[in-house]
Order: sequence, then structure tokens, then C-alpha cells
Amino acid sequence: MYRGPGFDFSNSLRNDFLQRKGVGLPKATSTGTTIVGCVFKDGIVLGADTRATEGEIVADKNCEKIHYISESIRCCGAGTAADTEFVTAAISSNIELHALSTGRKPRVVAAMTMLKQYLFQYQGNVGAALVLGGVDSTGAHLFTVHPHGSTDKLPYVTMGSGSLAAMAVFESGWKPNMEREEALKLVCDAVAAGVFNDLGSGSNIDACVITATHTETLRNFVKPNERVAKERKYGFRQGTTATKSEHIRSLVVSEEVTPIRGEAMDVS
Repeated sequence: MYRGPGFDFSNSLRNDFLQRKGVGLPKATSTGTTIVGCVFKDGIVLGADTRATEGEIVADKNCEKIHYISESIRCCGAGTAADTEFVTAAISSNIELHALSTGRKPRVVAAMTMLKQYLFQYQGNVGAALVLGGVDSTGAHLFTVHPHGSTDKLPYVTMGSGSLAAMAVFESGWKPNMEREEALKLVCDAVAAGVFNDLGSGSNIDACVITATHTETLRNFVKPNERVAKERKYGFRQGTTATKSEHIRSLVVSEEVTPIRGEAMDVS
């Protein structure tokens, strides 16, 4: 059925009808992540944890949340993993087409505008909360893009379920014109605060340093949760647990094959 342009509230009417019939509305799935970014003297430092969850289950211990947009622009994604992957991939493609069309290096604000327009179009149903950072001809820029399309431009930002713990670190430690190593340590400390204080964040810490001349991706830069060797072995001797009965079933099926001889084929 064709629907004209503009807002469509048919799903709201359907949900209201189902709720009156006693059907409960679906609950939002809690997603977990800690993604951060800050401005330093020469550019931008981005950071992210590497835990992907499915409700209460850790689905991936070492996923990558810092996505490529262009040579000097990167985007950290929190929320629904598939949404962050495909939104950033689509905008990366559009940014490359934009650069080829204009013959200029893409600007960070162009990527931010594409992202916010795309997310606003879906009214928050695309679950992508993003931290966008990069360096272009006008300097270093750092943005947050919320799932509904609203944006902020700040010298240090955090997003995701561990954002409050990470923001506490930034509020106490950030200062203007920081050196690279100082900013990188602050970003790692901010992500670590999310990793150790938020159940939805965990595993390792990824970082990305963007300057006017170079972009350095630091995959698994810090590994605060490496598994160590167990202090004791918990092996038990055979026969420690008594068995009441034993039954061995043969899983090999024997069968006889009887060849059927037919008439010889006429090859004349």
C-alpha cells in the first residue's frame, strides 16, 4: 500500500489496540558499551571497549567499535551492533562519493550532518549512539550523535552504558592543549572506568589517534582482563565418583548390500 510523505502513526494505533487487548508492549533491549573521545593539542583521541552483549550474555569479547569513515575521520558506535556497523558503513561510502564529487578532503561536519539526518529520519528506531571525531582543513572536531539525531560538539565526550563512569574521569583529568601520550592515557583511563564499573562494558580497550597528517589505530591497546593460568588443577582420579550402572550402545549399524544384476546394456 502506498503511503504519502510525512509522519506515519499507524504503528502507534496498532500498539494501542494490542495493549487494550492485553498484549504487553515489547521492552527495549539494554545495550552496553563505553565509547569516549577527547581533543588534544594535535588532534583527536578516540577510545572504546570491546565487549558485545546479547542481554545478559557476552556474545563477543573482542569486537571492534571504532569504525572507519574516511582517512582522517573515525566513528565509535554504541547501541545495536548491526545498526552501528551498517550506519557507519553507509556514511563512509557517501563521504567517499562526496570527496570524489567535490575533489576535496571531506570535513568532519559533513559526516556529522549525514549521520544526524539519517538517524532523525528513523526517529530513534535505528539504535546507533555515536562518537564522531576527526581532523580536517578547519582543525580537530569531536561530536556525539544520539539515536534520534541530536548532536553535541564538545572537547571531551562519552556515550554508552558506561558513559557516566568515563565522564567522571574526563571531568577530573581533562585540560586544554594536552600532549598525545597524556590524552591517550586519559582516554584509556576513561574507558577502563566504564569497563570496571559497568556490566555492559568489558574486555579490552581500543584507541585511535587522529592528527592532520596521520591516523593511528591501536587495536587492543590495553588488555586489563587477560585470563591468567589457574593456580591449582582440578582434575579427579578415575573412579572418584561411583557409577550405579553402565550401558554401552553400539552406534555402528551393520547392513548387507545385495547387488542386483540386470541385463547388459546394448552398446551396438
